[in-house]
Amino acid sequence: MVRERDACIHSRLDRDAYRALEPPVYLSVVYEFVDEESSVRSDRGKPVKYSREENPTVRVLECMVRDLEEAEDALAFSSGMAAITCTLLGLLERGSKIVVPMEMYSTTLQLVNDLAKKMDLRVVKVWPSAEDVVNAVDSDTRLVLVEVMTNPTLKIIDVAKVAEELPSEGALLVVDNTMTTPLLIKPLTYGAKLVIHSTTKYLSGHNDVVGGAVAGSREMVEILWDWRRKLGSVQQPFEAYLTIRGMKTFHLRFEKQCSNAMAVAEFLEDHPRVEEVMYPGLRSSPYHSVARRVFRRNLFGAVVSFRLRGGREDAVKLLRRLRVIKPSTSFGGVESTISIPIASAARFIPPEEAKRLGIAENLLRLSVGIEDVDELLEDLDQALGG
Repeated sequence: MVRERDACIHSRLDRDAYRALEPPVYLSVVYEFVDEESSVRSDRGKPVKYSREENPTVRVLECMVRDLEEAEDALAFSSGMAAITCTLLGLLERGSKIVVPMEMYSTTLQLVNDLAKKMDLRVVKVWPSAEDVVNAVDSDTRLVLVEVMTNPTLKIIDVAKVAEELPSEGALLVVDNTMTTPLLIKPLTYGAKLVIHSTTKYLSGHNDVVGGAVAGSREMVEILWDWRRKLGSVQQPFEAYLTIRGMKTFHLRFEKQCSNAMAVAEFLEDHPRVEEVMYPGLRSSPYHSVARRVFRRNLFGAVVSFRLRGGREDAVKLLRRLRVIKPSTSFGGVESTISIPIASAARFIPPEEAKRLGIAENLLRLSVGIEDVDELLEDLDQALGG
């Protein structure tokens, strides 16, 4: 097994002819090609002839993700949604049944709903818990798609339990590990078939590149490789290079972000203007015990969600009063950012389901960065009116 830090710092491919320590950026679209038999091939046996199919720089990134997730192979995509789209199109057939939690990134849910109309899929949405997910699965289920930590209220789904209790044949467990990362959990080691990442977030980590990845068995990746070729959703080489560069500090960044997030969550929990804090690292969280059980380290992620005492207007005022933390709809970068999920990440969740899930107009999602933690606490305190 490749050590995690080595997987982030060193690629597993041979260096180029000049023995460069950093992987070259292969911007060439085409490569010399006469026929399949005589072509140069990548380490997984694919001919390197056209960058929509296989690119040496992109391949370095794929090997790094593969090793981080302890997978047999991986693919890099132009975005996280491209990775999800390719996975669904590659694995689902007309009339397939798919089980999803009612809370996850709402564009994913929107995609599932749209594909359901076009492909006559049977979509079953359940409460985001291992028990509810497993109970919805039957012999007709083709795919189970879950997030380990739901976006935005940070409920924890015990994917180890889901994988253990799914039928050995039939349903394929696909896990979005973007928010939790391989540092907290490696779903493939529990029996998931594929793991998906928006590499835009923690893996690249600097809010300067959009990308996605899928990791799993060679057989599953081979199916998706051909779909990626047809969809044209491969990661571009320069963006792959930026992600590779970002991944070299992934461990350092994420550990610091998690540490900062814990301090922020504890501060907010004691603040009189905060109604509720959602963070699995807090002992008061109903998901604390399951998080301690399934996470590989005593870390609990770098996103903190909380509800203000007040309504939408109060939430907007808070965003405008912040000086260090920036209003923004994404997460995972070195800068701390904050958003109102009902207007961003959760905007496609039906209102009645959002209410049941606790996604209200006064809910805020804070992505904690690597700034000095005292600076973050001071910024929150002044914005809250402390």
